[in-house]
Amino acid sequence: MVPDWAAAQQPTRRTERRLTVPDTLASPNLDTIPESNPPALKDTLPSDSLAKIMPTGPIQTEITYHAEDSIVSDFTQNKIYLYNQAYFEYGEMRLEADYIEIDWKNSMLYASGVTDSLGNVRGNPFFKDGPSVYEIRKEMRYNFATQKAIIKDVVTEQQDGILRGETIKKEEDGSIYLSHGYYTTCKLTEPHWHISSKRIKSIEGKQVVSGPFNLYFNGIPTPLGLPFGIIPNTPEEKASGIIFPSYGEEQVRGIFLRDFGYYFAINDYIHARLTGDIYSKGGWGAKAQSVYKKRYRYTGSFNLDFQKFVSPETELNPVNYNTFRIQWSHSPETRGTSKFSASVNAGSTSYFNNVINQNNFQNNISSEFTSNVSYSKTFTGTPFSMSANMRHSQSVSTNEVRLDLPSISLNMNRQSPFRNVNFEPLKTLNIAWNFNLQNSITNRVDQSFGVPTDLSTGNETVDVIPFNLANANLLLDNAKNGAKNTIPISSNFTLFKYFTGNVNTTLTELWYLNRINYYYNPTEQRVDKILEDGFNRITTYTSSFALNTNIYGFFNFKGNGKIQTIRQHLQPSIGFSFQPDFSDPSFGYYQEVQVNEEGDKRLLSRHQGFIYGGATLGESRSMTFNLRNVLEAKIKNPSDTAEAETKKIPLLETLNLSTSYNFAADSFNLAPLSISARTSFFDRKLSVNMTTTLDPYATATSLNSNGVETQRKINQYAWKNGQGIGTIRNASLNMNMSLNPGGNKTPGEVRDEVTTNFMQQGGVMNEFVESEINRIVSDPNQYIDWNIPWNLSIGYNLSYSKQTTGTTNITQGMNLSGDVSLSEKWKINFNTGLDLQAQKITQSMIGIARDLHCWQMNVNWIPFGRFTSYSIDIRVKSSILQDLKVSRRRSFFDN
Repeated sequence: MVPDWAAAQQPTRRTERRLTVPDTLASPNLDTIPESNPPALKDTLPSDSLAKIMPTGPIQTEITYHAEDSIVSDFTQNKIYLYNQAYFEYGEMRLEADYIEIDWKNSMLYASGVTDSLGNVRGNPFFKDGPSVYEIRKEMRYNFATQKAIIKDVVTEQQDGILRGETIKKEEDGSIYLSHGYYTTCKLTEPHWHISSKRIKSIEGKQVVSGPFNLYFNGIPTPLGLPFGIIPNTPEEKASGIIFPSYGEEQVRGIFLRDFGYYFAINDYIHARLTGDIYSKGGWGAKAQSVYKKRYRYTGSFNLDFQKFVSPETELNPVNYNTFRIQWSHSPETRGTSKFSASVNAGSTSYFNNVINQNNFQNNISSEFTSNVSYSKTFTGTPFSMSANMRHSQSVSTNEVRLDLPSISLNMNRQSPFRNVNFEPLKTLNIAWNFNLQNSITNRVDQSFGVPTDLSTGNETVDVIPFNLANANLLLDNAKNGAKNTIPISSNFTLFKYFTGNVNTTLTELWYLNRINYYYNPTEQRVDKILEDGFNRITTYTSSFALNTNIYGFFNFKGNGKIQTIRQHLQPSIGFSFQPDFSDPSFGYYQEVQVNEEGDKRLLSRHQGFIYGGATLGESRSMTFNLRNVLEAKIKNPSDTAEAETKKIPLLETLNLSTSYNFAADSFNLAPLSISARTSFFDRKLSVNMTTTLDPYATATSLNSNGVETQRKINQYAWKNGQGIGTIRNASLNMNMSLNPGGNKTPGEVRDEVTTNFMQQGGVMNEFVESEINRIVSDPNQYIDWNIPWNLSIGYNLSYSKQTTGTTNITQGMNLSGDVSLSEKWKINFNTGLDLQAQKITQSMIGIARDLHCWQMNVNWIPFGRFTSYSIDIRVKSSILQDLKVSRRRSFFDN
């Protein structure tokens, strides 16, 4: 009951005034207040509904409180009562409720809702303390001096998660204890899922810890649970904690626990993840993953995966082998004159054949590992720059490995020494210099004996040996190295007003530390070789002159037809080139060698198979021809306006024809005609590419030594021999169509859309978010656009080749991929192909995706083939609970 001397304030609005109270906040002396007819109170309490207090005792921060209805003060108890849409602010703390009670003596707050005449509670408390927000369903008590609180029936958001408890105790450091609470990442009033526990503790900035808990779906309890739970409660870039494993069973390796370990948020610059795998039938795995970033400097990641496969003792065909994979990515940010970057992808050739990623089966059909580590530097104030690379390539199918350790390049930009001369050919004359040094180690070892006599084809027999430490000496002995200097000199100028002339001369010099000496071995009746050590140079040069122009043609159409104009652009070019015969004995680049018992001799290159090759064989005095043709049309675009709009469409984006004629050759002077064309249809939804090579010479049939008919090319034109205009030696056709009602999206557009959606949801960009977005862009299967009802991509490829012997080879195939929305929340995606030549279906995948609001379900099925498997994942969308999932996997091992 409020004493009859208490003052009630009406909800009137006035200018805000400050209230000065005693430091001790003591109750006034009742003896000084008359028992009847008390005088009006002075301005110790303002008559408006907003008040501020600046106490000086244990409370050092300004306090502001407000009530929409009334503020009632009880000086005997040192309490203030706030009614209707009231709030109380103290530092970073703000409390809102329809009823707030302030106890100055004990520095306590009490807040609750108000029950109306119908029994409904309105104006429940809403409490904010720094970044933490609490939505209270019943009542709370808060000590604003110690910042401790007791709250009944509350919901609070911690990072990406929602906590709710019957009773919550809040500590001064922001940690909270929940009794009979639950945790979820679903922000609906009735969450789709939650974990329920009698005891939950949230440590601010660290994690949420619970006792024994159960997993609930749509309010229905499940038998899924653990004796305890630890959930990160920090910003993603600062969270360390245990990584819980996925579990399952494979027929070959048995029951497994996979990816169990710990995540180390070492500091703001580097994070690491260490996990392990274990299988009941034998075998184990270890993985180390890390990401790092130095702001304004560089960013990168390093991953190592080692797998040990062991069969049980009862296995009839025991398996005991190791496989591994290393990945390293380092990307600098543009800064200064030097740059270091790395992209390493190496490992055992058996890795992809044994370690299966059901979410990205494309990895399992990869045919090659490639890596590159590079460093480049520009020398300020000079035209020079340099770069150094270490490259690695490894074929999974052939086991061939090549290491370039190192490859160094030094370049001088083009310089114009006569730019102040008025004579145009000299004014535009420029010169450059390029130097390349390379050392290559490969497990393709050349044979020292039995050299093929036709070395000009480059088909020398090689052996592929294991790339391991046991063969290190042999690999180093067969390393190929050398240096290459290139000096290009060029000039361009105008001739006869409409023509452009280009003059080019290129001087090339190769440096090697040995050369080949050939000799005929009469005992074995073969050609053998030995390497002669010593520095030697190969100097060659070529020169050319080209003349080109541009021709435009317009074809206008009269009448009301849709096509208004067709525009044709022709770009013809004719040139001359010269190169001497470097096989002349005076150069010393070739050796004349006896090749058989009859005494026949042949010129063989003394640098055949070297890293930059050797000098070219034969003189060349050629005339080159090239014609480029572009065809466009201007058509009327339907418009509601009186004046019709027009737009351009490509009829033929490009058509190129090129050939040459060598006047110095003794036969086959005319080179094959190369034809390439590219165009598109239906607003560029369908693209078509075609290339072909036409051989103008005729073929004849003859009998070989075994009496078998073979074909060979003869030095006669096909049209003179009744064989048409020539023979198609190579041809390819590529057609691709992509259709969807939302338009095609480039990887850049997908990146922008994902980034924008993330930012609109309140996300903060950092290096870890950027790496996740990059992963989504590089693997489109990870990104599902629910706004597009369907998407379809169709591709067709045809390849044809015919050798001079008459052997033909044809390959053709189709690929089909896309997705279809069955409803707003269901989508089917697929990827398949058809080998039309073999009449077989290629590797295929069918997937089903379901949007579950705070969850997403993905089902992927590879129905046949070597990597037959399926996987089912129900995954929490929250970034901090990506590993919380319900999975059942079956790999291709389970036959």
